[in-house]
Amino acid sequence: MTTIKDIAKAAGVSVTTVSRALNGYSDVKELTRQKIAAVAKEMNYSPNTLARSLVMNKSQTIGLLVSGFTKESVKDNFTVEVLAGVNECTSEMNYDLVLFNTNSSMQREKTYTQLCRERRVDGVIIQGIRTDDPYLKEVVDSDIPCVLIDIPISSDRVGYVTTDNELGADKAVQHLLELGHRNIGMVNGHEYAFVSQKRLNGYKRALENAGISFNPEFVVDGSFKEGEANFVTKDLLMKHPEITALFCASDLMAIGAMKAAQELGKKVPEDISIIGYDDILLASYVSPALTTIAQNKFQLGFEAARMLLDLLTKGDQPKQVILNTELKKRESTGLQQ
Repeated sequence: MTTIKDIAKAAGVSVTTVSRALNGYSDVKELTRQKIAAVAKEMNYSPNTLARSLVMNKSQTIGLLVSGFTKESVKDNFTVEVLAGVNECTSEMNYDLVLFNTNSSMQREKTYTQLCRERRVDGVIIQGIRTDDPYLKEVVDSDIPCVLIDIPISSDRVGYVTTDNELGADKAVQHLLELGHRNIGMVNGHEYAFVSQKRLNGYKRALENAGISFNPEFVVDGSFKEGEANFVTKDLLMKHPEITALFCASDLMAIGAMKAAQELGKKVPEDISIIGYDDILLASYVSPALTTIAQNKFQLGFEAARMLLDLLTKGDQPKQVILNTELKKRESTGLQQ
């Protein structure tokens, strides 16, 4: 197995020069760096990343910690697109990426810090964590650099990336109002999600600006699950048949709501308009195609990774990045009949 000593001998330079050239130090002349790189390639040199990480006290690896990554998550494809964005950025910066999932039983066995140390990550991106998650306080108090996705909490070591969830929800309800709807229900996620709180605020704000009183009986929680949304939507529409439109806080719940409406004999959008949130892959394939508020999931992941790598490689301060959303008008919303 080729070592840096072999490269140094072949290139006619010191071991220190080879080491500094291969690790990107700026005090090595460019011609020398190119010569060493060529010799290393010719000799099929492969660096010992474990040894390097022990010497530099850095693993060149970041973690993506996802809470509650399940079969349902794959159907939603939100986490998969975030992962793709994170992976794209880390690859460009020559970092490795480790994906690890957490749940309540794992959290009872290991602290957040133990989990990160075991996987030898330099920093962590966290997505999907709940407001009542015991790891959340550990994250903020930890000395491990971290970027949160859709969790607007920051500290001197923690930044976050999110979309303007309140404005996005406002856009959704405004769209329904412009179509003439006044009795607008909402299928929200759950009380322990930051995005649920923000999207409920946006729903309330749009109604208030239109001079419509908020009716708490028009709001139900679907836990971001298709089946749960189907169940609660049926109950909501049977109790309040005057509802002519629904804003759902995720596309997966909107799909469940559409099925519920159809099972009750209601046509979408003739009898009830339904708008979702996220613009997942399934949104444009269901029938009728789902009107939704699109957020760039790939960009969420990419920006989170870029912020974390800037923290690790440049010593930047954590930031708060808020991305825009876009209304995608399709077939599931229409004028009030």
